[in-house]
Amino acid sequence: MSDHLPPCPSCSSEYTYEMNALMVCPECGHEWMPAAGAAAEPAGPDERVIRDAVGNVLSDGDTVTVVKALKVKGSVSGIKAGTKVRNIRLVGGVDGHDIDCRIEGFGAMQLKSSVVKKA
Repeated sequence: MSDHLPPCPSCSSEYTYEMNALMVCPECGHEWMPAAGAAAEPAGPDERVIRDAVGNVLSDGDTVTVVKALKVKGSVSGIKAGTKVRNIRLVGGVDGHDIDCRIEGFGAMQLKSSVVKKA
């Protein structure tokens, strides 16, 4: 065992130990990768990567195309596949609805990134 093991990032306990490729804290049970975890954790909460149905990375202000017909509650017609949505905004929505947008004829709504494709 190494004498210079990092403290637990969760509870700051000094009693961490190595288990295969992971570091483990016996006090809180937190497990993490020693080198990759330290570099990846700060970027995780600050910057989420949201991908469309094809795998392209989306960002605020992009234009996307709806790839499958969507039913809209309270509307006779739904959103047709191929509808372009301009100037999207990425949000931490509910139930996977991570795109906030305005669609002509429907108004403001939230979409899932899995039903759109970057235009």
